[in-house]
Amino acid sequence: MVRAGVAKRKFLIDLGSEKVEVEGYDPRKALIKYLMKRRRSMLMTKDEEKLKRLWDGAPKSARVQGARLEKRYRITWKLKGEGELAGARYVFEVQEE
Repeated sequence: MVRAGVAKRKFLIDLGSEKVEVEGYDPRKALIKYLMKRRRSMLMTKDEEKLKRLWDGAPKSARVQGARLEKRYRITWKLKGEGELAGARYVFEVQEE
């Protein structure tokens, strides 16, 4: 969905160990888009050693900085989804702090 009159903004996602510049309309959605890329990497990796490194390096918290705002999020990862996402692997939840 493209919002009329609203342009994409640049956000800086600070994970502590790395900083990533992304574009989006909303800081939370920009973070989720980045985390989905990380999740996809875990899903596609066949090498067990690399998968363990990716899982151990999955971010637990993030700070998203925009031009005039800064938001902090807590990220909870699970190996297997429950409830609505039952059976899905490498599920995460994002909560604003």
